[in-house]
Amino acid sequence: MVRTSPVRFTVDHRGPAHAHAWDQLTFAAEGAMTVHTDGASWIVPPHRAVWVPAGTVHTEDHHGEVAVRHVYLAPGLVTVGATCRALNVAPLLREVIVQACRHGALDRRVPVQRNLTAVLLDLIAAAPVEPLHLPMPRDPRAARLAARMLADPSDDATIAALRGAGASRRTLERCFLAETTLSLGAWRRRMRILHSLRTLAAGASVTDAALAAGYTSTSAFIAVFRRELGTTPGRYRVSP
Repeated sequence: MVRTSPVRFTVDHRGPAHAHAWDQLTFAAEGAMTVHTDGASWIVPPHRAVWVPAGTVHTEDHHGEVAVRHVYLAPGLVTVGATCRALNVAPLLREVIVQACRHGALDRRVPVQRNLTAVLLDLIAAAPVEPLHLPMPRDPRAARLAARMLADPSDDATIAALRGAGASRRTLERCFLAETTLSLGAWRRRMRILHSLRTLAAGASVTDAALAAGYTSTSAFIAVFRRELGTTPGRYRVSP
C-alpha cells in the first residue's frame, strides 16, 4: 500500500517524462528541484514536496546536489487532490517520511509499520498547500516567450525587447491571461520569485537571490516575495 524510494543526485539531472500507477509524494529532503507537467511547473525548495496523482505524466529537474524521498501510495489511500500541488512538510511529517524510507515498503500486517502508515497518511492529508505553482501557457508564441524568460530570469530587458517576432504584446498578454490566469507581467514576477527559491536553497544570501531573480533592490525583492508567497525569503533560505 505504501512504497518508498530515496534517491540522491550530486549534479544537475533531468529524468525522462513518466507516470506512475500509484499516487506519488516527491519530497526534497535536501536541495531544490522542479516538477514539470504538461501545463505547469512546481518549484520544490528543501522540506517541501509535490503531490503527483496517479497517471500524471511529469518530469523532475534536480538542481545540483539534491536528496529526494519518493513515497508511493496506492490510489485512494489518502485524499490530497486530483491535480499536482506543492505541500509544506512539517518536521513531524519529515521524520515520518525518513522513517518510512528506512523500511522501503510498509506492510500493514506488521503492527509498527501499520501504525507508521496511519500517521503518514494523516500527516500528508493535513499538509498545507504552498503557493509554488507556475502555470505555463500553451499557445506556441506565448510558450516561446515563457521559455526565453525562464532561460534567464535575471535578464532585466523589457518584455517588448524579449518578445521577438511572432505576436504583438496585446496578443501575448491575452494568451498569458487566458491560459495561466496571470498577466504577462505578473507571470514574469512569479517566475522570478520561484526561481529565487533555488538560489536560497543553495545557501545564497537574500541579496544574491534578489540579483539572480533580476532585482537590483533587495527591499523591492522582499516586498514582491512576500506578496507572492505570503512570507519572507528567510523562511526558504538554507544556511550554507
